[in-house]
Amino acid sequence: MVAFMHRSRMYALIIDAPDEEASAAAGFWSAALGVSARPDAAEPQFTRLVDAVDGLATVVQAVDGPPRMHIDVETDDVGAEVERLVGLGATEVSCWLQCHVLRAPGGHLVCVIPVHSDPGLFAATARTWD
Repeated sequence: MVAFMHRSRMYALIIDAPDEEASAAAGFWSAALGVSARPDAAEPQFTRLVDAVDGLATVVQAVDGPPRMHIDVETDDVGAEVERLVGLGATEVSCWLQCHVLRAPGGHLVCVIPVHSDPGLFAATARTWD
């Protein structure tokens, strides 16, 4: 039997801020990290902190909930990556479109998403899993 392998990598650090505080949070993190803040016209709940961490999207997200931070893991096989992380002890919280929200041991949120980064960056930095 041939096992299918998939790849994944940490894609983004997301700073979740309540809707009414997201703009101030983006301004704070932009100034604190010495980078520009660029709102996403297509998805206005996101403000990118440009070049805050090399090779990693760093974003302030307006949310209807408490302030927290979470990471996004991008993968070329969402189902296989969710299964792998659940096997490591995560529990599935929700699924919206192609985003699966998991809760890792310790309570932190992890979103598993399809590849969003540049294909060359993904190929060069993703880990391969059986």
